[in-house]
Amino acid sequence: MRLSDFDYILPKELIAQYPSPVRDMSRLMVLNRADGSIEHRLFKDITDYLKSGDVLVINETKVLPARLNGYRDRTGGRVELLLINSGSQKIENFWGAHEVERHRWNVLIDRKTTKGETIIFGDGKLRGRIIHKDGKTDGSGAGRKIEFSGNGNVRQILAEIGVPPLPPYIKRTPTEIDRERYQTVYAKNDGSLAAPTAGLHFTDELINDLKSYGIEIVSITLHIGTGTFTPVRADDIRKHKMNEEYFEISEKTAKIINNAKKDGRRIIAVGTTVTRALESAAQKTGYLRATKGFTSLFIYPGYPFKIIDGLITNFHLPGSTLIMLVSAFAGRENILEAYAEAVRMQYRFYSYGDAMLIL
Repeated sequence: MRLSDFDYILPKELIAQYPSPVRDMSRLMVLNRADGSIEHRLFKDITDYLKSGDVLVINETKVLPARLNGYRDRTGGRVELLLINSGSQKIENFWGAHEVERHRWNVLIDRKTTKGETIIFGDGKLRGRIIHKDGKTDGSGAGRKIEFSGNGNVRQILAEIGVPPLPPYIKRTPTEIDRERYQTVYAKNDGSLAAPTAGLHFTDELINDLKSYGIEIVSITLHIGTGTFTPVRADDIRKHKMNEEYFEISEKTAKIINNAKKDGRRIIAVGTTVTRALESAAQKTGYLRATKGFTSLFIYPGYPFKIIDGLITNFHLPGSTLIMLVSAFAGRENILEAYAEAVRMQYRFYSYGDAMLIL
């Protein structure tokens, strides 16, 4: 399949710049993947489509305040960087204790820097020294490693002065509202560079309602890194390689999902990250194994889903791995027709946008 097969036209004014005033009052498009039929509802109406016995799977990852603004010690020039991970990518905890002690991070930087250069953050609370280039760089200063030092607990300082790493299509400076709203209400495990946006629509009240209706809610963790939003540049999408992202599925979650599969009950994934984690841990038997590790699973049309029966998701960028995943689940034609309908109906798109339920 070609990259152009996943393109569509989106007016810029439909790219949501702020979250909806109330999480579960965002709009919800319900897509029937069997016949392509569409209904238009509000997200809180999702209770009309889920039923007792369904298992809803959420991602408990927590977005780090990973974007830092600083200035060069020598010249005073502005520098912005994004924390990618501490030390090796292959760590179980994003904040890996051994790396926290050394305070060394792989980062993306918005301009060229040199080895040994010092950058100042948070009015002098924190200093970062460029150690070396780490991997390929596109000339923008990406792919650096930095060592932090400061007066006090470096991890705490990073949390205080960092801001949510809003995606580049949100054309504004992050504010305090983003610290709350660019985070799910159930986020608990530090580690993501982006929010699992399908989960942003849930409120505590809605979750309690779902539980009262007999819907079982279980969790996984997948820390969203650069793999999820790295652009696809290969015209033949099969040549695209996903970067690895860390995930965990507990024994408890695997047992509940497997019991539901045996009973013929539905597994509903909240988001593409949940989908990738579950399908990465799927066995040939069609059941799930408890595991933790890294996944580079790239799901595109033709992929044989083994675990999920339904998907809650937002509206994704043209040509992205995310629109390819939902196209694999619902059918490319169904998705492109649904997106065209969403444009006609003035839905809000991307991270802070409206939602889709695919059944």
